[in-house]
Amino acid sequence: MLRYFITITLSIIGLQSFAQGFLRTEGTKIVNDNGPVIIRSIGTGNWMIQEGYMMQSTDAKINTHTQFRTKLEENIGKEKTAEFYDVWLENHFTKTDLDSMKAWGFNAVRVALHYKWFTLPIEEEKVKNGKIKHTWLKEGFEYTDKLMEWCTENEMYLIFDMHGAPGGQGKDANISDYDESLPSLWDSEFNKEKLEQLWIKIAKRYKDEKWVGGYDLINEPNWKFKNTGSDNGCGCNNNDEIWDLHARLTKAIRTVDKNHIVYISGNCWGNNYESFEQHDLKNVDDNMVITFHKYWTFNTDASVQGWIDMREKYQMPLWMSEAGENSNTWFSDCISLFEKNNIGWSWWPVKKQRVNNVLKVKTPDSYYKLLDAWEKGKNLSANETFQAVMDYAESHKIENCEVANDVIYAMIGQINNDNTKPFKEHKTNQDILFADYDMGKNHFAYYDKISANYHIDMQAERTMWNTGFKYRNDGVDIELMDDTPIVFETEEGEWMKYTLKSDKKGQFQFNITYQNDSEEGKIRINNGAESLIVPLPIASKKWNTITTKAISLEKGKNEIVFYIIKGDLKLKSFNVTSK
Repeated sequence: MLRYFITITLSIIGLQSFAQGFLRTEGTKIVNDNGPVIIRSIGTGNWMIQEGYMMQSTDAKINTHTQFRTKLEENIGKEKTAEFYDVWLENHFTKTDLDSMKAWGFNAVRVALHYKWFTLPIEEEKVKNGKIKHTWLKEGFEYTDKLMEWCTENEMYLIFDMHGAPGGQGKDANISDYDESLPSLWDSEFNKEKLEQLWIKIAKRYKDEKWVGGYDLINEPNWKFKNTGSDNGCGCNNNDEIWDLHARLTKAIRTVDKNHIVYISGNCWGNNYESFEQHDLKNVDDNMVITFHKYWTFNTDASVQGWIDMREKYQMPLWMSEAGENSNTWFSDCISLFEKNNIGWSWWPVKKQRVNNVLKVKTPDSYYKLLDAWEKGKNLSANETFQAVMDYAESHKIENCEVANDVIYAMIGQINNDNTKPFKEHKTNQDILFADYDMGKNHFAYYDKISANYHIDMQAERTMWNTGFKYRNDGVDIELMDDTPIVFETEEGEWMKYTLKSDKKGQFQFNITYQNDSEEGKIRINNGAESLIVPLPIASKKWNTITTKAISLEKGKNEIVFYIIKGDLKLKSFNVTSK
């Protein structure tokens, strides 16, 4: 089924052949031999560095990669834990994942690395005469070699992202695997040296690869320097240590690789560039890109104007190297904003158990059982624990994931347009789920009063756009009832649009299956020319089907809109039959 999907997609979008030649900077642009390039990327996420929220273990207070691995070693032993991680790495990101990304329209992958797959922590290294010996591990390099091979075959750029630096680069331990009981990256010269040597090792290995898109040196630093700003570096007005380390790493890379871009990141999860001006990194290297991250903010021109000003001031290109974790409408608006301003982007992540990524993981019951035990401070047997995590690894194979076509369409199909597209093919004389409305932005494929999370700009709590957080990643609220997606928590003024094919012109009735517990509801059906008001009597705690009066349909394509006039309704399905 997946191969069929990929083949069909390729036939639709075509295979774009990128010119050979190193990706590089040219003034304020990122270019290759064929001209300017807009990077359209997804991050590999939980593959090589596990985060608690993607492992679903935060409620058990297991938030970091090392905490998860340590918990497993305590429960099932080191040998079985190593066996799990072998399978995890094999399953989570494969050539088929990358082939699919190419088919869907992405041209790059940002691989999130954890240094522990490449070298030992400083606490496990030998130190002699004040110098540390670096031990190199083969596993990380073997997997990046595979990824490099897949990217070359697909003519996609591979961007190396140091997501977990030695010691951890930020107080936000979830993303960097920081352990507050040990020296951080910023506290230890040994950690800085290990990061430097690791980048030299990576750069030397891939210096001649033309499909390497560059080196993202330190993901999301978030640290308090000189006792200014917050603990996460927001408001910090002296980030000299960050710029000094970027300069050091860049110079080290250039001893072995003068071909590839280096990407730099500010404090406060990548966005605080205070004191940058005093360091003039442009003179350190002329093949350098400024990155920033964008989460949970409005997608207005003003939201990126500061970055555009910085681009012009320093004559350095921009790359928005991480965004995501929001709704489809937010995705479309955000990506359109970037591309309008010639800014490339990378989304986060490619897969997890939620609805807002291109691949949705189906969590097995055995893993939920394990999490439940851990949350209660208990452990399952070693055999049960091992089986649970192996089941979770199996669920991450792409063939076991659900392809989120609505997310893909939001990211790739709606760049600078407001087009809609059928979610599924709908015909007369068949049941149509209300949850299968057309794909597209809020106000165009549907209207819901809450369609995205803007909690940072609104200085409010996080907002759930789809309150059921099931099935689709739009503002329409959907829950599962007996595994069937149901539109629920409807409000006055909200609506959904459906593209319907009819094999003839004529008068048709709608048979609507719904629940309505509190008061008589009311909806309006519109076909673009006619409207039909439909009362929905109270149908408490059971499904009721009501047949409407007739409305005319044209032969071929019809667009039908259901407007909510009144009632907190549960809408299951409808079918359309000739009178």
